[in-house]
Amino acid sequence: MRGMGKSRRRVSMGLAGAALALALAPTGPAQAAGAQPAAAEAGGGHAQAKPHWALKGSGTDARFRGLAAVSRDTAWVAGTKGTVLRTSDGGAHWRNVSPPGAGELEFRDIEAFDSKRAVVLAIGEGDASRVFRTDDGGATWTESFRNPDPKAFYDCLTFFDARHGLAMSDPVDGRYRILSTRDGGRSWDVLPSDGMPAAQEGEAGFAASGQCLVSSGPRDVWLATGGAARARVLHSSDRGLTWRATDAPIPAGDPARGVFGLAFRDRTHGIAVGGDYRADQASPRASATTRDGARTWTPSAGPVPAYRSGVTWLPHSSTSALAVGPTGTDLTLDAGRTWRTVDTGSYDTADCTHDGACWASGEKGRIARMER
Repeated sequence: MRGMGKSRRRVSMGLAGAALALALAPTGPAQAAGAQPAAAEAGGGHAQAKPHWALKGSGTDARFRGLAAVSRDTAWVAGTKGTVLRTSDGGAHWRNVSPPGAGELEFRDIEAFDSKRAVVLAIGEGDASRVFRTDDGGATWTESFRNPDPKAFYDCLTFFDARHGLAMSDPVDGRYRILSTRDGGRSWDVLPSDGMPAAQEGEAGFAASGQCLVSSGPRDVWLATGGAARARVLHSSDRGLTWRATDAPIPAGDPARGVFGLAFRDRTHGIAVGGDYRADQASPRASATTRDGARTWTPSAGPVPAYRSGVTWLPHSSTSALAVGPTGTDLTLDAGRTWRTVDTGSYDTADCTHDGACWASGEKGRIARMER
């Protein structure tokens, strides 16, 4: 979205995510939000800390709204001043793998397939919107798309698999514009707009966390909107050819309000977060859930307490997820119906992996991994 400053991985029920969620959950009034409580081991005489965000020194002050978590060891981040970093040792060291000459670009989304292959999106009007791809861990990059239309402004990208992906632009001539790739981001084509519903006046996406366009499975994709009279979520089940729009019960009616982030654990169960990104504005009712692939949305009974830009399902859990924003991290144990704050640090986006790791990133070079 002008002025506003992945595929989310599928997860299923299992013990690892459930254990992490229960460990994160506050257990009493003495445990204040943001604290890192400890529980004494029986007969051990020493304390064992609960899981918490552990900051990893990035060596930069860039703001990282783009995050691609590959595993416990490997993660990529993308942010301001054309910065892309990669770690292969769990965040102990970060390698600056920024594309040459990209210092004036604003990277807001990155999708990585492994430690070598990644696709990164730069946002902005006209030719400021670009896509780059690397196949060698960032040693070299190829610019695979440069937006030729001054009316287009690309916000987010997502991949269904290592070959097929989409990127979305704010409305052009009254409809969202969708780019498609069939070769892993090496080339891109604009899809026909015939199957795209008309945009509302002032409606756009928020390039806040890389989660305004997310996918689950081989064909389903969702697009989050705001800035207009009603916040909406658009769904396509055919890789972006046709779309259906549904109102989301998250406050809108202002350019700074709407749905900022989506996460789907499968093609039916999803969570939406957002609110008003201005620090001096309250964000009530800023989260919602769906159980039918975004045909309908239900407001959270106990919503996130403030604006949240990013959300991710915990690994191997069908009920637990994290939401992040500038004022903290919230945890749900009931698939988004109620939330509790578990950390007060500032993060813009979060992502979890199949091997049980969760990562977060945000302002002032902040990158963290969930650790015990």
